[in-house]
Amino acid sequence: MFALVDCNNFYASCERVFRPDLVGKPVVVLSNNDGCVIARSNEAKAIGVPMGAPAFQYKGLFERNQVQVFSSNFALYGDMSNRVMEVLGNYCNDMEIYSIDEAFLDFKGYENFDLGETGLKMKKQVLQWTGIPISVGFAPTKALSKVANRIAKKFPERTKGVYLIDSEEKRIKALKWLKIEDVWGIGRRHAKRLQYQGIKTAYDFTQLSDSWVRKHMTVVGLRLKHELLGIPTLQLDEVQPKQNIATTRTFEKNYTEFAEVKERVVSFAVSCAEKLRKQNSCCNSIMVFIHTNGHREDLPQYSQNIVVKLPFATNSGIELAKFAIQGLEKIFKKGFAYKKAGVIVMDFTPEINHQLTLFSERNTKHISLMKVIDKINTNWGQQKVRLASQDMGRVWKMNQEKLSPRYTTSLDEIIEIKCRI
Repeated sequence: MFALVDCNNFYASCERVFRPDLVGKPVVVLSNNDGCVIARSNEAKAIGVPMGAPAFQYKGLFERNQVQVFSSNFALYGDMSNRVMEVLGNYCNDMEIYSIDEAFLDFKGYENFDLGETGLKMKKQVLQWTGIPISVGFAPTKALSKVANRIAKKFPERTKGVYLIDSEEKRIKALKWLKIEDVWGIGRRHAKRLQYQGIKTAYDFTQLSDSWVRKHMTVVGLRLKHELLGIPTLQLDEVQPKQNIATTRTFEKNYTEFAEVKERVVSFAVSCAEKLRKQNSCCNSIMVFIHTNGHREDLPQYSQNIVVKLPFATNSGIELAKFAIQGLEKIFKKGFAYKKAGVIVMDFTPEINHQLTLFSERNTKHISLMKVIDKINTNWGQQKVRLASQDMGRVWKMNQEKLSPRYTTSLDEIIEIKCRI
């Protein structure tokens, strides 16, 4: 049996852990630069706040309904996610962290256990230890555990947040209830095609022939069909190093000068280098891109990217910043107002399998230097040590007017408790 554990309204729940006065009140969390809604509490959904709602368009609705609005606090959310996953890891040996708020657990060998009670115990412990509410779905396959979790979350009064698909009758009933567009792995394009064919539910999908599914949805769709039939075809994924890493940002204003864009590109390159070192990789290529604001029809438009093939593999922020500047110099044009830029590192090799080159080589002094910088930044805060070409007056260039404190990751922002003696 597989279990899918999903944190309920995760970002909003993280904010409520440290603001219990918000329980029962509508809460939304905004995307980078406070652009649009990326998370909603059930109360916010009930008053009609859609996912992806532009914040400026719904400002009136927020004010009329006293919606609590928060900027994305990813330092807090990431740490709370780690705490939840640590608790879940105590329940079985095999776990796949599927996203920041979801995890698959493999309960193979637990046939003699009462999984319903295990799920309730898991739910209680996660809530008690972290303050985050979760829903748990058990089923013979990963795809069916997704369905079970959806039922647990949809009908909390009946399920108490835990649901098992442990019989053929429950499987068929669940699939007849689930709409085809809500099936895990069925994208919008496939959903429209299936609806055109008269396929309305997940059960209808399982009645299609294998040949039709494979022809129109490839082997991926066929595996999904077998999963919904209760035939395990998807196992837990092992954590794999990323094959490319990107750092991109939309600027808070238009930049027209090379020096302004250069500072941002350098910061992005340094960020990519740090992520490379965390997974013990080096890159052999780096892409730099810039573009103007496509929504400003009154301004001239320009976008360009360039891939720089590195003379040697590296994960040094100093070296990657140098190569990123070289790329930017080739694509930057004066006379345009730039709104976004980004750096993507590609073509990875393991750091331990470093290949020497004949005419040029990475500066080996940077290896120990980067370790020291990473340690200082980890212990003392984000980007305490930076390159001289970075803006020393700021760490992050985003509009975050409603950012909550980093309660669990910054000593300066922990909750203060006043006690009377």
